[in-house]
Amino acid sequence: MDAIYTFFLVGGSLMTLSILASRLSSMMGVPLLLIFLGLGMLAGEEGVLGVEFDDYSMAFAIGHLALAMILLDGGLRTRLKTFRVGFRPALSLATFGVFITSGIVGLIAMWIFDLTIVQGLLVGAIVGSTDAAAVFSMLSGRGVNLNERVGATLEIESGTNDPMAIFLTLMLVELLVGDIGGPVETLLFFISQFGIGLIIGIGGGWLSAKLLRWLDLAPGLYAMLALALGFSVFGLTSVLGGSGFLAIYLAGLMIGNQPGRHLNFILPVHDGLAWLSQIGLFLVLGLLVTPSELWDVALPASLVALALIFIARPLAVLITIKPFFKFRWRETFFIAWVGLRGAVPIVLAIFPVIGGVENASLYFNIAFAVVLMSLLIQGGSLTLMARWLRVEVPVGTVPNRRGPLGILPENDFELFVYGVENQDLEDVPIRLLRFPSGALISALFRNHTMLHPKGSTRLKLGDVICVIGRSEDLYALNRLFNGDAKLKKERAFFGTFTLDGSAQMQDVAQAYGLTLSPGEQHMTLAEFIALRVGGHPVVGDDVDWHGIHWVVSDMEGGKITRVGLRLY
Repeated sequence: MDAIYTFFLVGGSLMTLSILASRLSSMMGVPLLLIFLGLGMLAGEEGVLGVEFDDYSMAFAIGHLALAMILLDGGLRTRLKTFRVGFRPALSLATFGVFITSGIVGLIAMWIFDLTIVQGLLVGAIVGSTDAAAVFSMLSGRGVNLNERVGATLEIESGTNDPMAIFLTLMLVELLVGDIGGPVETLLFFISQFGIGLIIGIGGGWLSAKLLRWLDLAPGLYAMLALALGFSVFGLTSVLGGSGFLAIYLAGLMIGNQPGRHLNFILPVHDGLAWLSQIGLFLVLGLLVTPSELWDVALPASLVALALIFIARPLAVLITIKPFFKFRWRETFFIAWVGLRGAVPIVLAIFPVIGGVENASLYFNIAFAVVLMSLLIQGGSLTLMARWLRVEVPVGTVPNRRGPLGILPENDFELFVYGVENQDLEDVPIRLLRFPSGALISALFRNHTMLHPKGSTRLKLGDVICVIGRSEDLYALNRLFNGDAKLKKERAFFGTFTLDGSAQMQDVAQAYGLTLSPGEQHMTLAEFIALRVGGHPVVGDDVDWHGIHWVVSDMEGGKITRVGLRLY
């Protein structure tokens, strides 16, 4: 009985320290996942608490549970519209990219550790895929707002590349223990991983979304039902021989893109569950490693990590993306840099241990060292690299708080809370605001006192405004309440002047003294910029032409609606 209470004490204390350490991460710029791993190691058998934990089977189960939760949450937050620009390059990276990365790292590991070709390739397969937990955490937790082409590619890749890594790892483990099947059996396993995962993920996700929209439940039960349905999809897919990780990511994607008030109850809870999964997973993996054994392979494993970061990942990205998709060089370099490794390689490194591979601890220690180096080097420099390579776009204003009113089953009214931070709104009567027709100011707070706003009420800096509206009103509201600091950043990035995308190029050319070709004279500005950019344009795409810097500043439905310009 005392052991149970001790477990609660140690577990609760480690969770508390992990959460408090998030502040340290933001202040010092240290990747948060690295702190979770470090706390686990400090609590381990050679650390301060001396907790002995060497149950690989339990760690394997916890890893699957946590990764499934993280992927479900990632799918819920991925918008289908991002697939317009990110799906094909992400799929290329998730398949051929993993294969190329694994092969290059495997050959280098074979040379560094004096392994056989199969053993070296197993090292490459284990560390060959990017990690959803690391990518989702880094991109959302660092406040980095990447342009849609880059961000979508990285997120979709991390959510879909596990099947290839699992396939390669299992195939090589079976080859080492002499239990490998024939070529046909191996090919069928590969096809089933992707095929069954794809079919059950999309089908199960679609049915789950319909069920969640149809049922009328207590608010707290929607999140639990979504979790139960997601785990059911994961389990069914795995039992049938498919990739449960791919399936649960796709299920989350289908649920998250079906509109309904249930999402307002699901997303906040799943955000907490995803954080719990990340903390728990990295703490357990930190407990599992033995630092003294890790130190024995530190130097050669670091060389493998550096080869992965500076050779294998860049080559894989260049081969699979640059020749086939409209990525700029700086975008390609950034994608090559953000090949973050996290929990997935460490979990995959447990396969050789469970499978009875000779010297299995070596694979685990190499994977752990590679993850540490990746989080430290790539994760620690992510924000700096995004700014240096100019793949970041300004973040506009969003409500300080928002929540559903629970009035309608679909397209429900919500309460949006904004602060008045724009100097242009100082002393402006409410009736003069360019307000969306479907939105209404319900309350105004000034100096912690609630006022009853009228049309003649004049706004003051620091006021807090409560607005009732729908999600389609958000764009206009966000623009209206954009703060001075964010406006300054937007103008510096997009330019002081913006033009409507529907403007005729003839009129634009006449106003700015530009020379057009005969084919360009009958284009709109949006068509002209899209032609110059090539491929699928996204916000932040820019063109230097005729002494003017043109920047796509807004899009809707895949079409350019606003273009910023800056003279130089």
